[in-house]
Amino acid sequence: MIKDPKEILQEYWGFSSFKGSQEKIIEAVLAGTDVLALLPTGGGKSVCYQIPALTREGLCIVVSPLIALIHDQIDNLKSKGIKALALTGGIPFEEVIDILDNAVYGGYKFLYLSPERLQQDVVQERIAQMNINLAAIDEAHCISQWGNDFRPAYLNCSVLRELKPDIPIIALTATATSVVSADIVENLKLHEVLIFKDSFSRDNIAYKVLREEDKLYRLKRLCSDTPKSGIVYVRTRRSAEELSSFLNKNGVSADHFHGGISKNEKTQKLKQWLSDGIKIMVATNAFGMGVDKPDVSLVLHYQIPDSLENYFQESGRAGRDGGPAEAVIVLNKNDEVQVNRQFLSVLPNVPFLKLLYKKLNAYFQIPYSGGNNERFQFRLNEFCQQYDLNPILTYNGLSVLDQNSVLALSQSFSRHTKVRFLASKSQMLDYLRNNKPLVEVVQVILRTYGGVFDYETKINTLLIAKKAGLKEELILGILKQLSTDEIIDFQEQQGDLEITLLVPREDDLTINSFADRIEAYQKVKRDNVTSMLAFINNDKKCRNRQLLHYFGENKNENCGTCDVCVKNNKTRDNLQPGVISAIIQQLGTTELSSRRLIELLPYEGPKVLEALQILLEKGTIEVNSRNEYILTKPL
Repeated sequence: MIKDPKEILQEYWGFSSFKGSQEKIIEAVLAGTDVLALLPTGGGKSVCYQIPALTREGLCIVVSPLIALIHDQIDNLKSKGIKALALTGGIPFEEVIDILDNAVYGGYKFLYLSPERLQQDVVQERIAQMNINLAAIDEAHCISQWGNDFRPAYLNCSVLRELKPDIPIIALTATATSVVSADIVENLKLHEVLIFKDSFSRDNIAYKVLREEDKLYRLKRLCSDTPKSGIVYVRTRRSAEELSSFLNKNGVSADHFHGGISKNEKTQKLKQWLSDGIKIMVATNAFGMGVDKPDVSLVLHYQIPDSLENYFQESGRAGRDGGPAEAVIVLNKNDEVQVNRQFLSVLPNVPFLKLLYKKLNAYFQIPYSGGNNERFQFRLNEFCQQYDLNPILTYNGLSVLDQNSVLALSQSFSRHTKVRFLASKSQMLDYLRNNKPLVEVVQVILRTYGGVFDYETKINTLLIAKKAGLKEELILGILKQLSTDEIIDFQEQQGDLEITLLVPREDDLTINSFADRIEAYQKVKRDNVTSMLAFINNDKKCRNRQLLHYFGENKNENCGTCDVCVKNNKTRDNLQPGVISAIIQQLGTTELSSRRLIELLPYEGPKVLEALQILLEKGTIEVNSRNEYILTKPL
């Protein structure tokens, strides 16, 4: 028996109608048609496969690239009383079998998989036994070598077509260009596919690029002035911790979020932010996927993102309630140089990969044609020191070898050593006068790592040993002594990086088999950075129109709210008196949402949103707990 999609939408999501192309997409899937859905961030992609899966008997297979996103989706479905399972990495074999048995016999509606799990024989054998009604490929741009987040494992997702040739497949993404879209259709083997693309235009978001000598001051002002909650994106864990501390010291409630904190901490921090216990979350890009907070009024990038795809997806987390919001990049003259250094200089090319592979084989003493399925403990820093290699470039190279199935790389570094100085600087001087053998090592640490008096800082003990001309074991002994004497807080976590060689050693021939993909990937990354810098430096064309053009959508009207439009329209306030007066008059009698104001007033939506932004900036209005606008001084 097929249930009505609108009834399911009302029952589980509490909405009476679909938005955008959702209804047409669901109708196409229910008709058994393959679909490519291109919907903007916040466009409700998950509903497009979850509802058709719930309308009929059977299970929906969902392939997703991020474990955090999978667990968010599972938790969301379970909260609605819908049975869902996840099969990700790190699960013991016996538990994998139990999960697969539950998927076959347990009456579950959704089985979420990582693309790597989908490649396992046992998983494919069980999928063949399952009553599957739909396959969904989320973040489908990962299947394209021209996509920003290319993952080779995604190329094998077409196995679902072979295992279940009669079920429809829906591919979903928020960041595909026309080239990437064509790749998705071809690589997934979609038949007579229907492509749905909603406008990526977010008219309520004002995109801004601000060049500031004092970035911290601008950060503080923007976070203080934003009327609701915000996200500040940074590139490093340390920056997340430092900037959240800075904001708190300056009266803005903030916290940090990154991949280095525990699962419990992440859950607690997210809960605090979602419930408005804190206003600003300062985060790396580990934060945001699958998080739906409608009232984010500011997304600020403190450094330049590596691509327009990432920028568009992250900035799109603002303004999901339809109210005015800002997406701001704050930069100074050094940031463009940093982008090239951060993203391009550590991209492993083919010659480096060949060098790295030969050094690995020499390090492990692997003979030619040997090494297949051999496992080794591996110390990254020691290896890089022995062969004079850049650690970041080397780790990226190992990741590429992992992606292309030359080796399997565990995800924990060789030693995580964290230090924070507990003693004040004057206490430190007194201590060192009585412990002179420790002076040189302490000075090396202080010269190498700024902020160790204020923040827990990850240090490289091998690097410190090299600079001090001592053995690493002696450095560790000194750190333990400093900890015992309560001069520092010292944390050491052992856990060697583990490498499993997956193919026999063939040196250059091994790398040549995927060299073309590496060169293509290099080009994608270079083009991404070039496009991002072009967007930042183009102060002639409306920011919104630039973004839409990049994703193949042309719009003739300027947004009127981005920094380019505001600069080109210096009489912004004078152009809005009618709208402003009308808003003030409406709010004089009752609180109203932006959507209701747009319905009531005889002005275009963007004009009303622009006027609301002006009134917010002036302090004439503010937002209440129901996301409605009220006058700060009633008429």
